[in-house]
Amino acid sequence: MTAATDAPGVADTKSLTLIVTEASELCDGVRALRLESADGATLPSFTPGSHLVLDCGTTPQGTPRRNSYSMTGPELEPDHYCVSVQLDHGGRGGSRWIHGLELGAHIRASRPRSVFAPVLTARHHLLIAGGIGVTPILSHARAAVQWGRSFTVLYVWRGPDAAHLDELRELCGSQLHLFASRRELWAHLGPALLEQPLGTHLYTCGPSAMIDDVEGAAQAAGWPSARIHYERFGGVDLDPGQPFTVALRGSGEEFEVPSGTSVLETLEQHGVTIPNLCRQGVCGECRVPVADGRVAHRDLYLTDEEKSCGTSMMACVSRADASRLELDL
Repeated sequence: MTAATDAPGVADTKSLTLIVTEASELCDGVRALRLESADGATLPSFTPGSHLVLDCGTTPQGTPRRNSYSMTGPELEPDHYCVSVQLDHGGRGGSRWIHGLELGAHIRASRPRSVFAPVLTARHHLLIAGGIGVTPILSHARAAVQWGRSFTVLYVWRGPDAAHLDELRELCGSQLHLFASRRELWAHLGPALLEQPLGTHLYTCGPSAMIDDVEGAAQAAGWPSARIHYERFGGVDLDPGQPFTVALRGSGEEFEVPSGTSVLETLEQHGVTIPNLCRQGVCGECRVPVADGRVAHRDLYLTDEEKSCGTSMMACVSRADASRLELDL
């Protein structure tokens, strides 16, 4: 099984061809893949918390499907990458495609990308994982052990099994705290947020509702937003939005963006190339400068501060918050 070809705007120099050399079931519904370079070369190093954007076949409409998956293996000059993927029957189909891969299958992937890196000046790292959100947290914990950084991991999951639990136990020892329910996590987290040493940074990954609750609890405990970091799962289903006009300041061209069609798709249809990878508002590749107009930001990449500035947007998911939007292109 091979991955789909690149969509317009994705350069070959930014992609890798990987081979599935191992596959295992970590627990019910979670499959781990070991991916090696097709040419046997050492793979690019990456920052803890990084992810790969994988070409996961095509949609029923024939367009490329790309999903982002956190990397869980060693990050310095690795001879392989590891990702763990939870099967989502109600998703866009990427996880089902991954779960159907056979050994020897070739996959097109981006180079590692990071929007969830550890802050190296932090005095302590408080790492909170929910379910399959453990994958980037494992990467953080691995690096913390390797470099002797102070850290604590809080891990909550539902069901009889938890992904990467044995690995975390071996890595973290007494720095790992396990919770069988959200209620248990909150009972521990409330006091813990008040007891962390000054200069602690908090990192969390898991379901959006859990991330929102963790962020809210930290803010209520007086944590500044600069010390709260999170990574949400891949893009969610979005409403089609209202039609609007997108104008290009450089050429003077204007195009109508219909309901249910993205700015990225509209520009591609008119021969305007925008670099892109995930098409889910996660990777940041399709960031374009905004010259005028209000943006309805729907991505998971830009910070709140960047969104409030309104000077850029992710063309794959975000839209105009009015009838017209002008890009500095």
